[in-house]
Amino acid sequence: MNMTAAQYLESALAVVKKQNPHQPEFVQAVTEVFTTIRPAVERHPEYFEHCILERLTEPERVAIFRIPWQDDRGRIRINRGYRVRFNSALGPYKGGLRFHPTVNLSISKFLAFEQTLKNALTNLPLGGAKGGSDFDPKGKSDNEVMRFCQSFSTEVYRFIGPSSDVPAGDIGVGVREVGYIFGQHKRITGEFEYALTGKDVKWGGSYVRKQATGYGLIYFLHEMLQENGRTLDGLRLSISGSGNVAIYAAEKAQELGATVVAMSDSTGYVYHPQGIRIELMKQLKEGERKRISAYADQCSEAEYHEGSSGIWAIPVDVALPCATQNEIDADSARKMADNGVICVAEGANMPTTNEAIDVLHDAGIMFGPGKAANAGGVATSALEMSQNSLRLQWSFAEVDARLKTIMQNIYWLCARTAEEYGQPGDLDTGANIAGFIKVADATIEQGLV
Repeated sequence: MNMTAAQYLESALAVVKKQNPHQPEFVQAVTEVFTTIRPAVERHPEYFEHCILERLTEPERVAIFRIPWQDDRGRIRINRGYRVRFNSALGPYKGGLRFHPTVNLSISKFLAFEQTLKNALTNLPLGGAKGGSDFDPKGKSDNEVMRFCQSFSTEVYRFIGPSSDVPAGDIGVGVREVGYIFGQHKRITGEFEYALTGKDVKWGGSYVRKQATGYGLIYFLHEMLQENGRTLDGLRLSISGSGNVAIYAAEKAQELGATVVAMSDSTGYVYHPQGIRIELMKQLKEGERKRISAYADQCSEAEYHEGSSGIWAIPVDVALPCATQNEIDADSARKMADNGVICVAEGANMPTTNEAIDVLHDAGIMFGPGKAANAGGVATSALEMSQNSLRLQWSFAEVDARLKTIMQNIYWLCARTAEEYGQPGDLDTGANIAGFIKVADATIEQGLV
């Protein structure tokens, strides 16, 4: 090895920045990983010889495509679609589809890169991918969503399949959208093949899939707290977001004795000191698709505040960012530290900036990184794939038990790896190194791939 591990990491990161100058989210994700994996690179000089850093930061395939569709007025509309198939060293590509106006190449690549390491932590045979479109399903009729999804599927069907690439849902893509995409895929291929997960349980979906990321986050959080002599019982939580991840994290947390006092959406947040009424929140967000301000309209004890970032100023014991990337910056992290927050666990993908992570570490706040803490969704997707292969459907209780075991195993893998590499308690380092080593070793063993 002609250069040190630090020099190799610095050189590889410089290449990533040079080749991706207008992709800040992707560069941020790679930088965060590179700042923690130095001990692994030092211990494995063969990674330098096999150009592992260069290979693991360059996606295997990227597809960008046009999606024409027709709205209810007969007007032709055009959106852009993406599928980033980042790494298949451990198995077929696996990762969600996101429909949101912010979706672009940088976000798709950062999500696919993170997904590669996240999937590795599950100990399931899954590669990493991500994709979606800048289409916004909000405000669209069911027929408009159907026509868009059918056009999207017409473009993406050639990339996906049960042994090659198995997408799932993500932000803006739920059971409805998966159904439309699957139906069009079936029309084109003439086969009922399980090329997507997140399906309705009536035709091949898995129980617990809707709850999986939120429940999994709480199972991971429970292990974090227990290892540090705490439990959820009696703790106060703030949870950003009000989609599936946030709602079901809140539900499971309150089952275990915590009080969730705040939730948010893109317009603002509600603060309910006595505890969020989960059934009311489900009704408003899942059933009626209303803004979160409607919660305060129907609950006199709750306060609505415009601007979602204010949620992090509320004094709580645990903060769970479950909305979107970079929602916790360094200032928010400092407010958490001043307010006595003891733990932050990520339910979203990269919701905490690198600077904010440094603040949390310096303040001694426990930190559960998203690639470990929010792996419950992809883990249950993999369980759905297993059920599809067996032509079976497991019960809710059986899937939930398997999910809990997977999340516990992920926590202990991260904790043991952090200790092995001289950073006890640093789950961020543990997660990055554990996922990185698994993908790196598989890459070397498969030759020039």
